[in-house]
Amino acid sequence: MSVYSLLLPVLLPTALALFSFLLPSRVKWVREVVSVAGAIALFVIAFLFFRQPEVAHSLSWAGMGMDFELRLYHFSQFILLALSGFVLLITVYSTGKMAGHPRVREFYGYLFLTAALSAGAVLANNFILLIFFWEGSLLTLYALITVGGPNAQRTAVKALIISGFCDFALILGVAILWTQTGTLTMSSVSLAPHGMAAVAFFLMMVGAIGKAGAMPFHTWIPDAAIDAPVTVMAFIPAALEKLLGIYLLARIALDFFQLKVNDPFSITLMIIGAVTIVLAVFMALIQKDFKRLLSYHAVSQVGYMILGIGTALPIGIAGGIFHMVNHAMYKCGLFLSAGSVEKQAGTTDLRKLGGLAKQMPLTALGFIVCAAAISGVPPLNGFVSKEMIFHGAWEVGWPFAVAAWLGAVLTFASFLKAGHSVFFGKPANGLTKVKESPVTMWLPLLTLAGLCIFFGLGNAVPLHKFIQPIVKTDLHTGLSVSVNIFTMIAGISMFCLLLALGLHIFGYRRNDRKPYLASEPIHKLPGIHTIYNWAEARYFDAYEQGIKVIQGLAVVLFRFVDRPIDWIYETGVTGLGRGAVRVLKRVHTGLYANYLAWVLAGLIIIMWALSSMI
Repeated sequence: MSVYSLLLPVLLPTALALFSFLLPSRVKWVREVVSVAGAIALFVIAFLFFRQPEVAHSLSWAGMGMDFELRLYHFSQFILLALSGFVLLITVYSTGKMAGHPRVREFYGYLFLTAALSAGAVLANNFILLIFFWEGSLLTLYALITVGGPNAQRTAVKALIISGFCDFALILGVAILWTQTGTLTMSSVSLAPHGMAAVAFFLMMVGAIGKAGAMPFHTWIPDAAIDAPVTVMAFIPAALEKLLGIYLLARIALDFFQLKVNDPFSITLMIIGAVTIVLAVFMALIQKDFKRLLSYHAVSQVGYMILGIGTALPIGIAGGIFHMVNHAMYKCGLFLSAGSVEKQAGTTDLRKLGGLAKQMPLTALGFIVCAAAISGVPPLNGFVSKEMIFHGAWEVGWPFAVAAWLGAVLTFASFLKAGHSVFFGKPANGLTKVKESPVTMWLPLLTLAGLCIFFGLGNAVPLHKFIQPIVKTDLHTGLSVSVNIFTMIAGISMFCLLLALGLHIFGYRRNDRKPYLASEPIHKLPGIHTIYNWAEARYFDAYEQGIKVIQGLAVVLFRFVDRPIDWIYETGVTGLGRGAVRVLKRVHTGLYANYLAWVLAGLIIIMWALSSMI
C-alpha cells in the first residue's frame, strides 16, 4: 500500500468538504446525494483498510526528525472503521434533519473536514503530524458549533479557548517528550514516567482528557448542546471527544509511557475518572432540557473510560476502550433521538413533552435501547464494558468501584426521567398531531440501537476482533467474569438499576406525578441543594470564573495603573511643559545684556565641568 493510498481516508473527505463549500446553496439535493455516496465510499475504504496487514510510510518533511510518517495498524484501523461508520450514519440523518438549514453548505463541509482531520490524527506516526491534524480539528470544532446560529458564537469561543488550553498542554508535553527520547516517531517512544518524562505524561494526559471532555474541561459541552445543531452534538462523541481523545489517552497509557497498577499516574487517572462520573451525572439528573441532560451524560461516561484505562489492568483498559466505542454508539443514537423529537415536536424541553411513543414509535424504540445501553442494562453493550471497568476498579480499590456504581444509579434514574417525560406519561398540549420522523432520521437511530444489541449479545466479536489486539492480552479469563450476571460485582450492578428505578418511582409520586420532577428529592437534599444552586450559577465553571477574574483584574489595572499613567502624561507632563513655557516667557525680556550674561555663565559652567573631569 502506497503512502497516497494510505492518505485516502484524509483526501476523500477533504474533497467532499471542498465540494460542499463550493456548491451553491440553491442547488437542491446534489450536495446530500454526493455526501451520502462519499460517506459510503469512505466506510468501504475503512473496511478494506481494516483487512490490511500493518503498514507504515515515512517521507522527509521539515527536517530535525519532523518527518511525514503514517502508520496503519490495528488500533488505527479500528478507529477509522468506527469513525467512517458514524460519519455515514450522521450524514444520512442530516439529509432529513438539516434540510432547509441556512448554513447546510457549511455544515457538510465542516463535517467532512473534521472527519479528514480526525483520520489524519489517527494515522499519524509522528508527533508533529499528529499535532497538525489535532489542531486543525480544534478549528473545525469551533466552526461546527457556530453553524447553530448567532447565539452559538460565544459557546464556540468558549470551546476554542478551553480546548486550545488543553492542546497547548499537549504540545508542551510532546516537546518535553522529544527532549527525553530524541525522537518524534510515535511508535519508537516507550519510557517510564519519571522526572521530566512524568511532566510530559501529565501534560499529554491533559491534552487527551481535555479533548475527551473530562472535568474540569467539560463546561462548553452543555452549552453547545443548546446552541449547536443536534447533528453536531451527535458527531462530536463519534469523532472528536471520545474516539480521538480516548484514542490518544490509550496510546499514552499503553504505548508512550509504561503505566503501572497503583502508581501515582494510574491513581491520578482513576481519581479524574471517578470525579467526572459522579459530578457530571449529578448535574445530568436535574436537567429539564433533553439535549442538556444528554450532554452531561456525555461528560459522565468519559469518566468510565478514563477510570478503566487508569486501572492499568488488561480488563480495565479493554473495558475503557470498549466503552469508548459503545458510548459513541448509544450517545450518538440518543442525540439523534433528541434531534428527531426537536424536529417533530419543536422543543426538547422536558416540561413541554410527553406521550410521544404513540406518535413516534420508532424514535421511542431507538431511544429506549440506547438509554438502556448507556445505563448498563444487560445484555446490551454498555453492560459489558461497564462490568469490565467495575472489575478493574474493584481490583485496584473499592472506592473507585463505588463511585462507578453511584454513577450507574444516577444514570439510569436520569434516563428513566427523560424517557418518561418525553415518550410516556400524559401527552403534552399541542403535540397530538406530531408524526414519526422521516426514514432518513429513524433508520440511523435504529441502526445504532441494533449495534448496541449486537455488541452486547455478541460481545466476543468486538472484544476479540477489535479490542484484544490493542491491549495485547488474552481477555478470555476476564470476560468470563465480566459478562456473567451472577457474580458479586454484576449483582451489585443489578441492585443499582433497581435502586434507580425505586428513586424514580418515589420522586415521580412525590412530585404530582410529573416525570420531569422525579429528581427533585435529590435536588432538594440539604447541602446538595446549595451545591446545585452554585453549579447552576456557574460558580464551578472555570471558564466563566476566569472571565470574572480577568474582568476584575482589568478594573484594577484601569484604576490603579492605566489612570495614573494617563495622569502623568496628560496632566503631569503637560503641566510641567506649560510651567516651563511660562518661565521662559518671563526671562526672555529682549535685553542683549541678559543673553550675553547667560552665554558667559554657560561657558563658565562647561569649563568647570571639563576641568573637574581631567
